[in-house]
Amino acid sequence: MTRQPTRPAAAPDVGSAADLLDIARSVLADYATEERVREFDEAERFDAELYLELARAGLLSAALSTAGKPHHGRQTAILEELGAGPTSIGVAFVVQYMAVELLASHGTEQQKAEFLDPLLEGAARASFALSEPDGGTDVARAMKTVAVALPDGSYSISGQKKWIGGAMDSDYLILLARTAPISGSAAINGITTFLVRRGTPGIESQEIETMGIRGLAQCDIRMDDVRVPGDCVLGRPDFGFRQVLATLNGERLNAAAVALGIARGAFGTALDWARSRYAFGRAVGGFQALQHSLVDTSLKIEAAALLLEKAVKSADSASASADVESALAKLAASEAAISTTDVGMRLMGGWGFARAMPMQRYFRDARLYAFAPLTNEMIRNYLGERMLHLPRSY
Repeated sequence: MTRQPTRPAAAPDVGSAADLLDIARSVLADYATEERVREFDEAERFDAELYLELARAGLLSAALSTAGKPHHGRQTAILEELGAGPTSIGVAFVVQYMAVELLASHGTEQQKAEFLDPLLEGAARASFALSEPDGGTDVARAMKTVAVALPDGSYSISGQKKWIGGAMDSDYLILLARTAPISGSAAINGITTFLVRRGTPGIESQEIETMGIRGLAQCDIRMDDVRVPGDCVLGRPDFGFRQVLATLNGERLNAAAVALGIARGAFGTALDWARSRYAFGRAVGGFQALQHSLVDTSLKIEAAALLLEKAVKSADSASASADVESALAKLAASEAAISTTDVGMRLMGGWGFARAMPMQRYFRDARLYAFAPLTNEMIRNYLGERMLHLPRSY
């Protein structure tokens, strides 16, 4: 039975991440029991009621500071909590926070009223359509989706997008398409960002069956002569990819936060099991080898948390760049999540393998962040160049 909302539709006037964390925990306690999370994961359905409750509690509008700039400390606090529970909702929030930042930074007043305000209220959801079948990491050079300007000022968009989260039932796409050919080595130029309503004629979507994050559908999108009015260009024409690049620090931080949440959720489950499961007359947590693996896992989690905290402080500072810090945090948190869920599966044995237990879901979901939003191999390449000042390797 659907509950009536008990929290205000408007964003609460809270200033700290701790306040928002309390609000998030209150909503999750009511709407995200382990049984419910498992139900939506097994059914491979998006929990729209939970999403709406979180939005009504102000957890989407909290993405921005009072000055209208991204507030990374608030975002990561919320996302870490979501990652530890309804992880698919956390991944959905990462996309919405990116949409909020792009619209707040580059949208016209009309676009903010039409697209941003409903998003902040939870009345609409966006999907971010960038990746293509032939281009993930190198998508700018590989981009084949094109938008052709028409005499009346509108655009005709044709092409394909792949791995677009939530696109089956989102309300609009933030979509990037090439509007000018590549000139020289600057592949990132000549790409424009569009706001495309999901019901626009010419758009076809197909769901991709995935191993993890099963509560948020990943989709293929095909576009054939999709007509978009000129006032749906987001920001400066031909500079859309550069606009997206400016959001990458925030996306890495938010991915790190969800991954860290997965690690914490899995670690808590493993630790409870180590204390309560008995073998050979004592708790399995009393065996030295298992203690060592749990301690090592805890070390990775705490190190990732400190790196994320440092990166968030840099990102929220007006005078500092967080490029290297956000890359380090994403790498550390994703590796911690993968390591922790592996330890948890080994510790729980056959019980970890059971779909009635949360560990197998954490194990599956954690794998997303080995390659999203950027592969850990590319993150290492980036850090080799930017942090260690080695020759560029890609």
